[in-house]
Amino acid sequence: MIIAQNGMMQVSGVSPALDANLAVALDALLAEQSVTRAAARLHTSPAAMSRTLARLRRVLQDPLLVRAGQTMVPTPRAQELREEAAAVVRSLAALLSPGAGVDPARLSNTFTLQAADLVGSALAPGLLRLAGREAPGVSFRVLAEELEAGPALRDGRIDLEVGSIDHVDPETRVEELAELRMVAAVRPGHPLLEGELTPARLAAAEHVAVSRRGRFGGPLDTALAERGLRRRVGVVLPGHLAAMTLAARSDLVCLVPAALPGAAASPLTHDAEALGLHLLDIPLPLPPLTIGMAWHPRHTADGAHHWLRRAVRRTLRAEPTG
Repeated sequence: MIIAQNGMMQVSGVSPALDANLAVALDALLAEQSVTRAAARLHTSPAAMSRTLARLRRVLQDPLLVRAGQTMVPTPRAQELREEAAAVVRSLAALLSPGAGVDPARLSNTFTLQAADLVGSALAPGLLRLAGREAPGVSFRVLAEELEAGPALRDGRIDLEVGSIDHVDPETRVEELAELRMVAAVRPGHPLLEGELTPARLAAAEHVAVSRRGRFGGPLDTALAERGLRRRVGVVLPGHLAAMTLAARSDLVCLVPAALPGAAASPLTHDAEALGLHLLDIPLPLPPLTIGMAWHPRHTADGAHHWLRRAVRRTLRAEPTG
């Protein structure tokens, strides 16, 4: 019986610890029944293979291969070991080979993602379409931004965080998916749709702000303050969907992310368009918003998680899915 222990292989009933190379050498010697051919098979020298054979003889307390004229023949003990040695080497090869690629059609995973409402709303339709075509056994659980993503990723409570990644845990893997700009969303017939939109007119309008931490200020307030302007925020809501719904029913202005000029349309603006909101370019230089995904490194090589990350990538980058 072969037992793996501390990176070595140990044969039960035998005290010396054996490295896996001895099993490989035994298999080659018994298959080739020649020190020279076994050495060539393992890309080593005949002298080195002779020393390995001597070691195997000591460990197994059997000559294994003996001279018969110009050839070597196996002992009865060697004949008994031949199939077992070959099986051990096959097992080692399987154990130490890269994992086979996953077949999405055979997955039955439930993936848990954490995302802001706007990101989750943009992700869900695309992920469901991809799963329906490629991985019908997969389902998704999308959580609001309630957990500290670093510990939640580390503990396995979530598989992927998608959105504006603002934590910097050393082990967390992060991939940027899209760079967006902020635009002003207003209802049809809003006064800001008439004439040129200036910083002063934008500041004079009443706004709804989005912050899950309840903050009233943001980059727009900083840009306005540099021009001696200040806007009035009438209400702060924790999610964009609620803020856009309120903007569609009032004169409040809501900031939403949109694609950069010249880039493909962003799925993140679909909800604003569905609500009938008009999107206006903000006449101020605002920093772009980077949307990314973050995961724990233990999932990096996992085939199922690799499919999930690719599905999110294709959805938010609006890549072809065929």
